Amino acid sequence: MLSSLSPCPSPNSIVLKFISSPSLNPNPRFISLPLNCSNPSTTSATVSTSPTTSTAPERKKRKAPRRFYPGESEGISEEIRFVAMRLRDDKAASEVKSDEDTWQPGLEGFLKYLVDSKLVFETVEQIINDWNDPSYIHFRKSRLERTERLMKDLEWFEKQGCTIPEPSPPGRRYSTYLKKLAESSAPSFLCHYYNLYFAHATGGVGIGQKVKPKLFGDRELEFYSWDGDVHLLLKDVRNVLNNLGMQWTREEKNKCLKEAAKSFRFMGQIIRLIVLL
Repeated sequence: MLSSLSPCPSPNSIVLKFISSPSLNPNPRFISLPLNCSNPSTTSATVSTSPTTSTAPERKKRKAPRRFYPGESEGISEEIRFVAMRLRDDKAASEVKSDEDTWQPGLEGFLKYLVDSKLVFETVEQIINDWNDPSYIHFRKSRLERTERLMKDLEWFEKQGCTIPEPSPPGRRYSTYLKKLAESSAPSFLCHYYNLYFAHATGGVGIGQKVKPKLFGDRELEFYSWDGDVHLLLKDVRNVLNNLGMQWTREEKNKCLKEAAKSFRFMGQIIRLIVLL
């Protein structure tokens, strides 16, 4: 009797048959395998053949494009100019300006202004000429230098019988600040350097023209004259600064721009000496 029974098929053959013949398994998700071939009545085990659900790969988040600063494409000098334009519209910056009727300069205050200006320009030019930082070497002999010209103007006023004062607190504070800044950050210091010469060649000349008829008549001060076209000299300095700025990181450029407000605040305090006794 036992010999008449068909041999028990192997589990592998059953699995293959169910996979290849859907008609033999009306529910292809499940395959019944006998647990014991010698006892057909034994309950079959159910094995799931449902396909494994694959997880979709996570999409990488795209980085937002970096924000460009106003004027960045043209160079750091243009970025400084945009900052200066914003500051010009601020109330703090406009306090320096006064109507011609109320702005009454005095000779004593103007001499303080010249003395403090000489101290500041002298500090800047000593740093540029004497310090070994590679960034400063590029700005030597720019023909924008003011120290010697201010010395000549102060000598002339002294010959007219004027008493030349000592540097006042605004000039001393600015000089000290520039020395410390030049040691710690060349980009930050060069913001002051650029603004100082640029502001004098534009707004400074305007101040000279306004006080001239009231304080020293037809005398042409050396402080307001240059050997050559000052705008071309400024252009040369601007090109050097832009080329140097291309080597700075964005962080260094931001440090430079943050100094713009400080430079105008220091200069504003010195300009106020003209009308303050």
